Amino acid sequence: MSSVTERARTWPTEADCDLEAFTSLAEQVTDPADHPSAERIEQNVPLYDSGRLRSLATDADARRALQGELTRALLDGPGIVVLKRAFPDAAAVDAMSDVFRVLIEEERASGAARGDHFAAPGANDRVWNALDKVALRAPETFADYYANDLLALVAEAWLGPAYQVTSQVNVVNPGGAAQRPHRDYHLGFLGQEQAAAYPAHVHRLSPVLTLQGAVAHCDMPVESGPTLYLPHTQKYEPGYLAWRLPRFVEYFDAHHVQLPLEKGDAVFFNPALFHAAGHNRSAGVRRMANLLQISSAFGRAMESVDREAMANAVFPVLLRRKSEGAEREWLHRVVAATAEGYPFPTDLDRDPPIDGLAPASQADTVRRAVDEGWDPGRLRHELRVAARRRRG
Repeated sequence: MSSVTERARTWPTEADCDLEAFTSLAEQVTDPADHPSAERIEQNVPLYDSGRLRSLATDADARRALQGELTRALLDGPGIVVLKRAFPDAAAVDAMSDVFRVLIEEERASGAARGDHFAAPGANDRVWNALDKVALRAPETFADYYANDLLALVAEAWLGPAYQVTSQVNVVNPGGAAQRPHRDYHLGFLGQEQAAAYPAHVHRLSPVLTLQGAVAHCDMPVESGPTLYLPHTQKYEPGYLAWRLPRFVEYFDAHHVQLPLEKGDAVFFNPALFHAAGHNRSAGVRRMANLLQISSAFGRAMESVDREAMANAVFPVLLRRKSEGAEREWLHRVVAATAEGYPFPTDLDRDPPIDGLAPASQADTVRRAVDEGWDPGRLRHELRVAARRRRG
C-alpha cells in the first residue's frame, strides 16, 4: 500500500469527501426485516410503538434482543429511531414544559446572551443545562419525567450502564429559521482544521460516545419545522469534514426527510447522522423540544488533576524559555501536557459558544498568553474567571 493511500486512510481530509460515496449511503432503503419490532418504516425511518416496546421488554432476554435491534438501527441502519408516545404521561411532559417556560422567561428577562451551535444567537429560545436547573427547582417534576423506561432502554443499548444525561431546551418560534445541517458532539463541535487533526479511528469512535435524543413537548406538524434528517449518513466516515462543504449541504437540502411528531414522542439518533432543526413556518406553534445528549461513562480521565494550578506554575517557565529562543511548537507541546485542551463540560449560560461552536479551552488561553507574552498575574486572573464560568 502506498504511503499516500495509507495516510488517506489514517488522516481524513476534505479531499476524501466524495459526494458520490455519500449519496450511495443516503440512498439506501431501510429494510423492514431489520426492524421486526417496528410498527412501520416511514421516510426510511423506523417508527416504534412504545406500548409494544414495553410489552416486548418484559424479561432480560427479550430486553437484550430489543436493545440489539435498536443498536443496529443506530449503528448500521438508518441511524435514527422514533419512539411514538415514549412519554405516555402527558401530565409529566406538561409539568416539565411549565418549568421550561418559567426558565425561558427568567433568562429572557435577565438579558443573558444565548449562543447556539448551529443557528444565529437569539434565533430561538434556548435553555442550557436544563437538567441541573430543573432538578434543583422542581425535583418531583424532574423525577417523574426522567424515570422514563424507554429513555433508559435506548441509552443502555447505545452506551451501556453508567451513562450520563444532559439536557438543553430548544424552542423555535414561528418564523424561526432552520439550522445548518451538521453532525454533533464531539467532533461535530470542532472547526474544520481541528477535526482534520484527529485520525480516522477517532472519527469512527466519536459517534459511539454520545447518544442524541429529542422529546417533543408539543405536537409538531411539518410546518412547525421538526428536525430534518438524512438517514444512513452516519455511516459516512469523512462526514465530520463533509458537513460544511456546499455540495453536501445542497444534497442534504434536496433529500432530507422530516417527520411530524406528537407530544410525548421521542427521537433518538446517532450523533454522526446529518441533521438540522427545521424552519418553523407555522402561524402559532412554538415548537418546544427537550434535547437530550447522553454520554458514555468512559469519556473521562482516570485521575483528577488541578490543571489551573499547573498552568500557573509552568507559565513563568514558558515565558523564560520563549525569551531564550524556544520554538513555538516546543512551547505548545508543554502547554498540551499542562492545560485542559477541551472546553467541555462547561456552563453554557456563562460560557456560551457565541463566536464559534465551542468556547475557548484552558489550553487556548495559555497558548494565547504565551504567544502574547502576558504577565503571570493576568493569566492567573483569566484562568480563574474562566473556571468560574465553567462551574456556573
